[in-house]
Amino acid sequence: MADEYQKINESLIRIYNGILWIEEKKLRESTFNDLTIKEMHAIDAISMYDHQTSSQVAKKLHLSPGTMTATANRLIAKGYAKRFHDEEDRRIIRLGLTHKGRVLYRAHRAYHNMMVKSFLKDMSESEQKIIHKALRNLEDFVDDHS
Repeated sequence: MADEYQKINESLIRIYNGILWIEEKKLRESTFNDLTIKEMHAIDAISMYDHQTSSQVAKKLHLSPGTMTATANRLIAKGYAKRFHDEEDRRIIRLGLTHKGRVLYRAHRAYHNMMVKSFLKDMSESEQKIIHKALRNLEDFVDDHS
């Protein structure tokens, strides 16, 4: 059991670092090379569909409001995001993606979809359910400690 535990731990570390490395490499090679990996993840958190406030996005990313404001300002200056007033309550400022931001959002989602398909390749439905349960356990741990 301890041997399996160690193998799983090493795999998680290798996978986490590998995913970040690939994302950074692909980002540098792309037309979106003016972004950092953290800015790309902020675009993903802003999302194409849910026009959230800066505070809501900051919470998703575990950022302070000040850090999120600085990140949003950079994304706006680079043409990936925009601020706009809420239609029902004009006092509320929301974040949205520009056309350029939506193109990157779709590309990033496509990469993640390919990664998940590769991860689940040749697994039965019962194996996928076990993986999903294990990932939910890991999510709960992260949520409890963030």
